[in-house]
Amino acid sequence: MTPQYWTQATQELAACDPVMHQLIGQFPDATLVSRGCAFTTLARSIVGQQISVKAAESVWQKVIGAIPDITPHTIAAAEQDLLRTCGLSARKVTYLQDLSRHFREGDLSETAWGEMNDEAVIKQLIQVKGIGRWTAEMFLIFHLHRPDVLPLDDIGLQRAMSLHYLDKQPVDKNIMLELAKPWQPWRSVATWYLWRSLDPLPVAY
Repeated sequence: MTPQYWTQATQELAACDPVMHQLIGQFPDATLVSRGCAFTTLARSIVGQQISVKAAESVWQKVIGAIPDITPHTIAAAEQDLLRTCGLSARKVTYLQDLSRHFREGDLSETAWGEMNDEAVIKQLIQVKGIGRWTAEMFLIFHLHRPDVLPLDDIGLQRAMSLHYLDKQPVDKNIMLELAKPWQPWRSVATWYLWRSLDPLPVAY
């Protein structure tokens, strides 16, 4: 499912930023896509922490091979050794099981997310072990389709902004915020195109 705002966002970004104009033209048929399942999105985000998009996809495919029906109950019931053989660290196994517990016990108010602002959703999600601000921001972008998220801690975004805007010079958060001002209120979309510029495999959680 593609966000309803995608066409408007790409038109406005292309009009206000030459780099965005070039990237949007380079990937005309590509869009951000939601997988439609909150638990799966968060689980994939945990799996993808601190590893490449390609490595994360490889590990996730092994998890699906071992546990074809990914739910809070099946992950909670899975043997730790089984999850470890999929390429997950002991820490990530713990994180996935804590995520499962929060879903099973109803601690994450899925029905309320639509009424909550971005920061409120982040505050709720970071109560889960292993979910920090970055993972919560991936959830905002990929599951809730929030249009104006700028994940300042994302290494891919930092690399892409350095490459396309600063002639490969280092970036810091203040520079990133300044460069991203023209993208508002579509910073999620701009971020997605910058990720896309680095990796032939579209980022998806």
